[in-house]
Amino acid sequence: MTSFEDFRAMSWDFVVPVSLDDLLKSGAVNQYVVQDVLSPKQLPLHLNGFKAALKNQGPLCVLEHFDTVYSVLQHCRTVDVSLKEDTLELLIQVVRGLSVSLPSLLMSGSLSAVDRKQQLNVVKMSVFLLCKLTENLESDSYRESIITAPSKGRKKEKAGSKGGLQWEGVREVVLQCLSQLLQLDIRSLWSLSLVEEEFVSCVTCCCYKLLENPTIGHMKSKPTRDIIIHVLGVMVKKYNHMLGACVKVIQLLQHFEQLSCVCAQAVACWCTEYGMRTIVGEIMREIGQKSSEELAREGSGVKAFSCFLSELSTLVPDAMIPNISVLLPHLEGESPSLRVAVCEVLGEVLVRVLSGDKLDDLARADRDRFLDTLQEHIHDTNSHVRARVLQVYTRIVNSKALPLCRYTEVMELAVGRLGDKSVHVCKSAIQLLAAFIGHNPYSCKLSSVDLKKPLEKEVAKLKEMQENMRAREPVAVISSCDLWAAMEPEVSSTVRAHLEASNEEEEEEEAQDRSDRDTAVQIAQYLRDSKYRQAMRLCVQAHSVYPESPFFSSMSSVNADMVISTLATLFKGSEEQVCESGARDEALALQKESKGEAEEEGKETEMKKQEMLVQYLRDTESFALQVERAIAVINNMLYWKTTTVVQEAVQFCVTACEFSVADSVCGVRKMLPLVWSSDAAVKDAVIQAYRRLYLNPHGDTTRSKAQTLVDSLSELMFDASLGTIQCLEEIVQEFFSSESALQTCVVQVLWERFSGKRETSTLHRRAAVLLLGMAARAEREVVLSNLDTLCSVALGEKVTDNYLLARDTVIAIINITDHVRQSKGVPLRLSMDHHLFSCLTQAIAEGVVLSNPHWQTFMEQAIRLIYFLAESPDQLCARLLQRSARLLLEQISEAWEPNQSQMAEGSQDSEQQVSCVSLAQLLSVCGSVAFWQVSYLERSVSAELRRRRGEKEDKEEKAAPVTKPMANDSCVEEELGLTGASAEDTEAEFIRKICETELMAEGNLLSVFLPLLVRVCSSPGRYSHTQLTTAACLALSQFMMISPAVCSDNIRLLFTVLEKSPLPVVRANAIIALGDLTVRFPNILEPWTPNLYARLCDEDASVRLTAITVLTQLVLKDVMKVKGQVSEVAVLLLDPEPHIASLALNFFNELSAKDNAIYNLLPDIISRLSDPERGMKEEDFNTIMKKLFSYITKERQTESLVEKLCQRFRTAKTERQWADLAVSLSLLSVCERGFKKLQECWECYSDKLTEDSVYQPLLCIMAKLRRRAKPQFKSQVEEFEKRLTAVHTKGLENVENEENETGQQLVENMHTPGPKSTRRPTRGRRKPRADHSDLLTPKRSHARPKTVITFSSDEGEEEDAVMAESETPKVTTPISRCRRTRLRH
Repeated sequence: MTSFEDFRAMSWDFVVPVSLDDLLKSGAVNQYVVQDVLSPKQLPLHLNGFKAALKNQGPLCVLEHFDTVYSVLQHCRTVDVSLKEDTLELLIQVVRGLSVSLPSLLMSGSLSAVDRKQQLNVVKMSVFLLCKLTENLESDSYRESIITAPSKGRKKEKAGSKGGLQWEGVREVVLQCLSQLLQLDIRSLWSLSLVEEEFVSCVTCCCYKLLENPTIGHMKSKPTRDIIIHVLGVMVKKYNHMLGACVKVIQLLQHFEQLSCVCAQAVACWCTEYGMRTIVGEIMREIGQKSSEELAREGSGVKAFSCFLSELSTLVPDAMIPNISVLLPHLEGESPSLRVAVCEVLGEVLVRVLSGDKLDDLARADRDRFLDTLQEHIHDTNSHVRARVLQVYTRIVNSKALPLCRYTEVMELAVGRLGDKSVHVCKSAIQLLAAFIGHNPYSCKLSSVDLKKPLEKEVAKLKEMQENMRAREPVAVISSCDLWAAMEPEVSSTVRAHLEASNEEEEEEEAQDRSDRDTAVQIAQYLRDSKYRQAMRLCVQAHSVYPESPFFSSMSSVNADMVISTLATLFKGSEEQVCESGARDEALALQKESKGEAEEEGKETEMKKQEMLVQYLRDTESFALQVERAIAVINNMLYWKTTTVVQEAVQFCVTACEFSVADSVCGVRKMLPLVWSSDAAVKDAVIQAYRRLYLNPHGDTTRSKAQTLVDSLSELMFDASLGTIQCLEEIVQEFFSSESALQTCVVQVLWERFSGKRETSTLHRRAAVLLLGMAARAEREVVLSNLDTLCSVALGEKVTDNYLLARDTVIAIINITDHVRQSKGVPLRLSMDHHLFSCLTQAIAEGVVLSNPHWQTFMEQAIRLIYFLAESPDQLCARLLQRSARLLLEQISEAWEPNQSQMAEGSQDSEQQVSCVSLAQLLSVCGSVAFWQVSYLERSVSAELRRRRGEKEDKEEKAAPVTKPMANDSCVEEELGLTGASAEDTEAEFIRKICETELMAEGNLLSVFLPLLVRVCSSPGRYSHTQLTTAACLALSQFMMISPAVCSDNIRLLFTVLEKSPLPVVRANAIIALGDLTVRFPNILEPWTPNLYARLCDEDASVRLTAITVLTQLVLKDVMKVKGQVSEVAVLLLDPEPHIASLALNFFNELSAKDNAIYNLLPDIISRLSDPERGMKEEDFNTIMKKLFSYITKERQTESLVEKLCQRFRTAKTERQWADLAVSLSLLSVCERGFKKLQECWECYSDKLTEDSVYQPLLCIMAKLRRRAKPQFKSQVEEFEKRLTAVHTKGLENVENEENETGQQLVENMHTPGPKSTRRPTRGRRKPRADHSDLLTPKRSHARPKTVITFSSDEGEEEDAVMAESETPKVTTPISRCRRTRLRH
């Protein structure tokens, strides 16, 4: 090996090679070449020598030991890892040594050419070796990570920690060494400071190699990533690497999608910290110049470009503005991701740079142009682009970077996007609208209706001001001199023409009665009125009459010139007068002008203010209108099936409510039922929304917070429905379940309001007691410990004054019962003599003989509470019935006392009216007692029996020995779970027996009222009072819940009431009651199903609404079988009431979730709706069928329906029925298999093709099939279409005759029998001619028997309930089965 002195004496250059092997070849003169490549066994010894030389000679030892390190690189894959790590450590020390020694040498400036070359060779050799070894170690680390990737859990982490994690630490040290060296001014070592490209590439390729690591973007790799970026920044700034960096960034983006953010950070760093702003423009220009074809080929590179541009815009938006124009063409390209990226760049520029009021004209023009571009892409063809553009606008609005003049326009576009087909677009539109509300400069508290009158008032005021300004505009004033100059030519001609013809006598007479001054004034007036002849005559006369007058003395003789001069003097005045008057007029004019200017300026200022006010009100009104539109749409989106959209809608409602937007409470109330949603995310969103709005009050003290919370919840409960209150219970209960100082204070405030310690309205007291009831669901003692207070305040002597407060109090007490709390322990029951029950029974009994509209609801809740909380509720209610009946009898007896002298007919009618009301209320009490008695037996008594049985079984198990011999049968029963089941059956039988035998026994009080109920219901003519009839029918239905016997005895009467009662409320109540009875006694109600469906056609909308609601519940819960009568529900799809139509649509939506339900019903629905007796319009039929056929999506169902509908042609009797069946066929998405069925069923409809109403729909089917058919199948469709057309134009018999004749000729020509056709043998045969009528159904051919197809409606109609009475409703079969004939009507 050559000694170090020899190296110093040599004159050679180290050229950084492109590849390692280039150093083994002899190159140019004086170029360094590796002399000896060591074997792996020799490397440890030579490395030790390198180490010793490093200690003695410093970094210059590389000149001597370069070949040793080069040999390590050559054998990098075979040598041990420890050897490579030692080599790397030595190279790091060399580079560090250079970083320390070079600054002093470079600063001294005394380096000789030989020393400079020596230092340059050391730098190039050490950097080359370090970079190449780093690249090899990086490749080894990546290879090892791939090999260890399948390991799982902690084993994977340990495997990575041996190589990967250690290398990451060393890698960072290597980069720091390189960074320290390259930051020195080592360019002076090169000739003319021109660093060769190979040296730059050696360093940068190492950096880019490290960037390709998949984990470089992770958070743990941030230090390494930052150092790489800074090393490359130094190379870009000092070593002329900008062009190479641009190319390499583009390449990295094309091949490594995960590096998009890293590259953006690098470019931003080079731009800001190293001042290389032009690199941003170069890279943007490279991306902008890529064509759509290139982008399509690059695939993932497009996403990387998009992410890079988006990230770069967030880092250096100002540097991107000069070159944005090169990106704009991509907005018209085919790549959605690039369109998104460009839009996001525009958004960042608008937010970070082009925002504020201090923009110059050029920046404002750019801003408007960018906003216009974004606005266009709100309607982009790609949904992802539309969504991201809306998100960009949301960021712009949140940053207050959107000009006010664009608020209304952009908001209108956002409201329009609420109807977008894409869920993501809808979500983004909701977010944008919420941002508008949160950052609007207008008043959202006023609705557009409230703003209309102020706007009209201010507009009228502005018009008045504008009119006044126009009226006060100065009128142009012409001076007398100017007027005389204009009229002088005409005056001169007139004077000269008529001077000689003047009449002296007339002049004398004319001037006698005037003075000289009056004459002069009159002359001037003549001149102003253009009466020049009269002025001239009067002037001549005045000269002779007043020769010495100062007005006429200047006229020495009467000639034309003198007259004209005198007239001019009289008109204009003398020169002195003209000057004086001119000066005086000028001074007055200046004074008036100064005053006028001040007044005009003030009025102009006022008018500008008024214009601004009017414009503000107009913008506010437009904004309010858009907000109202948005709220109306978003409130409906609360019940969408997409969870994320519902969550966004909930957040929008919260935002609108927080900013007190008009009508925002509607949305807050509408989302309340979502607390029962099965989707946990939706439920949690609603609960969090109500917590944010109502349960997190603001205030300085706990007391003020409690007051605010109670006020907000009370306002929410005003006019709230029962469903709203039940939903609110779910939220408030959770609040009261946590013990806190605020919760205690809230309860205290509620009690103060309810008891009247603080003066509050009745509505606030009712809200307070309902909230206390909600709190009792979480903590029973809140109400249970204060029952006396509740009784004294709401259920005491003044209960008749406010039954609503009493009802709400009862509801609050119900919340402490076990029925609501669902506790499993010993049920809470109070003794019969408790003060609460005495108050309740007294209030109910006394209310029976009163006429209070709110007593009914109080009574129902009170009886419910008695059965929930009393120990013996049946005894209490028996006494209640007796007491109520006695009070009613006393009232009747008092009303009928004989006092004829004082009793008028009117008073008699009034007393009878009172008696009817009281009797109706007594019957209501009876019905409620009967209903809750049954509920008490089946729920409370049954539950108590089960609880006692469970306790007994537990005691027996504990008392019995562990090893108790058991019989085989009992073991089997216990294993099968039959022991408990038999006990439950026994208990259920016991309860059923009580209901059937004891409740309506002769000794029971309920049996006394049943005949009265039957009598009232069966005699509507005698008992015609509305309230009495309603109460009696409802009570009768409640009595029928007791037992099957009572139900069977009175079911005919209840259905008669249902069909014949003139009162809609009675019919609606009867439908609800019959729905309950169907659930309880399905076998009894099953024959009456058609009568229930008949109410769907009721003339009253409320009855139809009730019927569809009840039937939907019965059908969807599988209580009632779905039959052909469901066609009545289909008719409601076109109901004039939108709510009923929506319920019918919801019925079919839910029914479609059941397997084949609608598919099975469709043939019967079609037959019933096309029945001639129904008389449905053709347009209505088509609309209904179009909706129903949209549920048929399976190919097999379509195929089967084609066959079924074709078979229905045989039983259809009229042309209208044929047309309906043909239209139904055309609504199916017929495929190839369906087409074959259509061919096979040719005989079913072929004889009806002459009708256009049948032919045209079938032609539409052929057109659809031909549109998407393959060539072979398309020819079959065209052939069949020709046959359809031939039959339609020529008739079926003529076509069949032609086919038969063609077939006969073929047979005669061949003289041999032809082979059997694979097609249907019956096709082409003539029909039998036994009857000359072509209207008969063609007989089936015996050559190929067809499968008999049956339908649910063909198998036999359900037998109608046998009703002997004349009022019994009858059910007729919609379509009778008969032979097909053609009937015209």
